[in-house]
Amino acid sequence: MCVFARNKSEGRSRGQRRLVIWTFVFMFLGVFVLPLGSYLYTDLVSAQAAADKQGNPRANYWRAVRDGVSGYTAVQGPETNVLIQNGGQNWRQARNGPVANIMPWVLAVTVGALLFIFFYRGQVKLEKQPSGKTVARYNAGERILHWYTAILFIILAITGLSLLFGRAVLIPVLGYSGFSAWANFSILLHNYLGPFFIIGAALMIIIWIKDNIPTSVDWEWFRQGVGGLLAKDKHPPAERFNGGEKIFVFWIGMVLLGITVSVTGLYLIGWIGSGMRETMQLSNVIHAVTGVLWTCIVIGHIYLGLSTQGALEGMWKGAVSEEWARQHHDLWFKGAKKS
Repeated sequence: MCVFARNKSEGRSRGQRRLVIWTFVFMFLGVFVLPLGSYLYTDLVSAQAAADKQGNPRANYWRAVRDGVSGYTAVQGPETNVLIQNGGQNWRQARNGPVANIMPWVLAVTVGALLFIFFYRGQVKLEKQPSGKTVARYNAGERILHWYTAILFIILAITGLSLLFGRAVLIPVLGYSGFSAWANFSILLHNYLGPFFIIGAALMIIIWIKDNIPTSVDWEWFRQGVGGLLAKDKHPPAERFNGGEKIFVFWIGMVLLGITVSVTGLYLIGWIGSGMRETMQLSNVIHAVTGVLWTCIVIGHIYLGLSTQGALEGMWKGAVSEEWARQHHDLWFKGAKKS
């Protein structure tokens, strides 16, 4: 009987390990495979590209215009009489330079660190086998809101990353016409779904803010090897959400980065703000950087949910085993048992 239980436990462990690996594989394949669905055309030999190679005989004129030489235009508005705003070139250099070159490394370092932790620490297993007794952790409304927001986040992350890194990564695969089709679709999808995602993220902040107020217990969670993640035999006390979930996922991710991404996104689609190009260019850069940083946090959140035995059940089924609750969120478990 003990041998059967041990074999069953080892089978679950191997299955959980495969689930973690394949989840990350599918996440990153999705960034590259989904754009292939938009490749509806063959590569075109553009007449404009040929013209660009020949050079522009009026280049000096446009350089002067870009330097801010005043002219006349019939357009009425905050940028009247400005033929070309020179900030556009500065924005392009920032976006296609530091942002496009550094942020991929931020993503790569995040994934590399998680892979290191996975092979060093392995699956975070339960110390005791589940007895079958469970305790409610998330109600139906919380779970629906979580998956609604999570699905939208994944779609926005894929389309956003495609637009940000597509020139370097997707054009060699899709060609110019194929990437153009995917980019146009990504922009529409990103802009249309963005406001719906903001609603979900705002509701998550409102609903869970009361459970994410930092306390002295959270400092102990960090002090003891990041909640036992690095120190294998330590399991510090935790409330409904531990210190890492509070600080990184909620306050840095949902509140700081989430609000920044949302405000800059609404500005870019013209729902708020004056529409000044200079401000929109700055918003675009901030939106890209904070979006990538938030994606890194979410990747870590997904990893911990999959690599911690029994954690996913809470958000999938609404209840967790008493053994899991006692091991990872003992203070919350005591309160839940009393209520």
